[in-house]
Amino acid sequence: MATNAYEWPRIARIKPHPAHYERGVVILETWYTHPCNPWPYVFPDMNIDIVTIFPDAIAPYFDASIMRRAQEQRRVRFGVHDLREWTTDKHRHVDDKPYGGGPGMVMQVEPFFRCLQTLRAKQPMATITRGRWKSKPKTRVLLMSAKGAPFTQRDAERYAKKYDRLVMLCGRYEGVDERVAQYLADEEVSVGPYVLTGGELPALTIADAVTRLIPGVLGKEESLAEESYTASTLHSQRSTPHSLEYPHYTRPADFSPKHGVHWRVPKALLTGNHASIEAWRKSQMHTP
Repeated sequence: MATNAYEWPRIARIKPHPAHYERGVVILETWYTHPCNPWPYVFPDMNIDIVTIFPDAIAPYFDASIMRRAQEQRRVRFGVHDLREWTTDKHRHVDDKPYGGGPGMVMQVEPFFRCLQTLRAKQPMATITRGRWKSKPKTRVLLMSAKGAPFTQRDAERYAKKYDRLVMLCGRYEGVDERVAQYLADEEVSVGPYVLTGGELPALTIADAVTRLIPGVLGKEESLAEESYTASTLHSQRSTPHSLEYPHYTRPADFSPKHGVHWRVPKALLTGNHASIEAWRKSQMHTP
């Protein structure tokens, strides 16, 4: 990206499309460039980077709905990185046979190491995050792994509050060289007790869960106040921090899928009495 020393800060908008790469990076954010820094300064509340061998599968999700608006409002920057850009052979291999034998292929540690070196080199020495100037943004590197710790709402809140940048590493094939988890990642994360073909869906899940917690991303802060698994459901019900949200209904009040069958909205919600509605909602909240 060209930088004009006589125009700063200058906003350069790069369209969020997989064809737009900078050293394997799909840029999905407005960058602010500085004449003394060859890499752009970024000013969002959160930076989320996903490292994968299938960037085309991830980028479109960030260009729709709330994720897109969050970027346009500079609440978040998404970077989707093609791991093959950090390979050294002409065939761009990222995997090899496992030591000791066995089925499948294992993703190598070296491409991940090179990638993280580059991403950390691109990280600005200083940035303005959440309205404050920070000399060293706090980064957390997460490895998507079926054997990782289960991802919960508490984790989403922790990432959103404590860190300015998340870097998520997506595995494929038989797995990832254990040295990635041992030396490069800060923690291994799983989204459930099942096995997927890759870490892309877990990474999108975490990115979505964290982004919607950033102040200003959702239209109304009340949207977060009484959701399932949030702290406010704990306070309102005095139960565990894993309380589930009450049911929601909208028009029509009486829906008839066939003659003689009626699916009705609970009467308490139709009274207009706020105390009755609040009491009903509390009675419907429960723990899984």
